[in-house]
Amino acid sequence: MASLWRAVVGSANAGADDYDGVEFWGAPERAGWLTKQGEYIKTWRRRWFVLKQGKLFWFKESTVTRASRPRGVIPVADCLTVKGAEDVLNRQFAFELSTRSETMYFIADSEKEKEDWINSIGRSIVQQSRSVTDSEVLDYDSRKG
Repeated sequence: MASLWRAVVGSANAGADDYDGVEFWGAPERAGWLTKQGEYIKTWRRRWFVLKQGKLFWFKESTVTRASRPRGVIPVADCLTVKGAEDVLNRQFAFELSTRSETMYFIADSEKEKEDWINSIGRSIVQQSRSVTDSEVLDYDSRKG
């Protein structure tokens, strides 16, 4: 369970390679404050999240520049579902993001923010799964010839 978080978070050790050339500092698909549960110490921390090109980055501050270093990155292609989780956490505006091996929890500031994040991440999951499928089809076709 912690292995994905280590791979995803790598926090202080995250290098430019982890970002696949994503310019997270400019024109995100969605950006905003969310409260996220810590991996090891299960406290809730407020972080600035940026969704861009199939990756969900988080930072301590909302001023994101080229020099900023994300505290963590989640490749959306690894995610299976994103859905409301108020009943699970017993907290308003909560939602969860699940991979094969674990579930991460977040709390938005309002119902609208929660729905917007769920919709944006959901759309990104679909786009990422399509691009993976498309590239597999192309690779398969090119090998046949």
